Amino acid sequence: MDIYVRQGDSLWYYSQLYGINIQLIIDSNRGIQPNQLSAGQRIRIPGFIAQNYQIRHGDSFWGIAQSRNLSLDALLLANPNINPNRLQIGQTIRVPLRITWRLVQGKQHYDFSRMISDIGRLQSVYPFLRLTGIGNSVLGNRLSEILIGNGDKRVHYNASFHANEWITTPILMTFLNDYCLSLTNSNSIRGLSTFPLYSQTMLSLVPMVNPDGVSLVMNGPPENETWRKRVMELNRGSTDFSGWKANIRGVDLNDQFPARWELEKARNPGKPGPRDYGGEHPLSEPEAIAMADLTRRRDFARVIAFHTQGEVIYWGFENLEPPESEILVNEFSRVSGYQAVKTIESYAGYKDWFIQDWRRPGFTVELGTGTNPLPLTQFDEIYEETLGIFLAGLYM
Repeated sequence: MDIYVRQGDSLWYYSQLYGINIQLIIDSNRGIQPNQLSAGQRIRIPGFIAQNYQIRHGDSFWGIAQSRNLSLDALLLANPNINPNRLQIGQTIRVPLRITWRLVQGKQHYDFSRMISDIGRLQSVYPFLRLTGIGNSVLGNRLSEILIGNGDKRVHYNASFHANEWITTPILMTFLNDYCLSLTNSNSIRGLSTFPLYSQTMLSLVPMVNPDGVSLVMNGPPENETWRKRVMELNRGSTDFSGWKANIRGVDLNDQFPARWELEKARNPGKPGPRDYGGEHPLSEPEAIAMADLTRRRDFARVIAFHTQGEVIYWGFENLEPPESEILVNEFSRVSGYQAVKTIESYAGYKDWFIQDWRRPGFTVELGTGTNPLPLTQFDEIYEETLGIFLAGLYM
């Protein structure tokens, strides 16, 4: 919600007026000097929207504010050009409304366009979120990174490396929404106050690493005839892409990283297809390149890649993981009920490469059980299991 500075106003006053932590207001107005506000300057108040309201007989600013649990000044700020003593029936005013509900409705068909729409809605209500583009997919879809928090500890979560594991994206987006709600309403999540997490960590989210593949699984082949023909051939003529994990070129993005890649290549398919083909060489695909570049640039303290399925957490690679990894995975296991598994005979994954090159904690979390893509009937249960991992990844 936008308001405009009056003479003598301060961000501290706004934080008291709207019940929003001042740091969230500062972070929602990057580029503004908090101690040098000028009259007429636009300020964004996170966690609020302005609703239109038509004046009825007997209305007053005082009565409207009282009925909505607002201070009179909050209403005056939202309507700088309206004289509260000369209200007219039918006149439209703006009424601040605190958002206390989820904007993200994750338990539905959740493709790339739905995610982009939700990111836009979240950023408009929670402008302390920062959005960056980290690259583009093969088909030119923008790969988005969302940043929340301004602490020194840099943590990264990602989802939908694999196309038919797309349910991980709305799970991650729902957590982001709940985190924002908690911050702007001063509510705890599972008894945990979240503002200290915001202050101590910078959380990086890439909610859909493989948008082209997700679209293929959910919406069928592309309209472009060349790509349509190609993916149909790779899928042996079938229009059922539910078994598709790879990107649009038939390369498995989680077999693309230079961490014993040659071992993975030797045992996997030698040509493009729905799953497990690691490409002609590591980091051949734009989506994998984008993730590698982001990881090098951000210098994360830890990373978690969310996949499906199996209710397990993989946390080791070639005994290169630090002792801290075992402490973390034990907590993840405790809060989720998932089994901690140090290693399996698998290479070239994102978390493998992170552990190998940084010697820091990296995890692959396999959500839910069953056959991919997991049904939306599991959504609520998976979210409740995973919520503890999302939080522990920040507070540990």
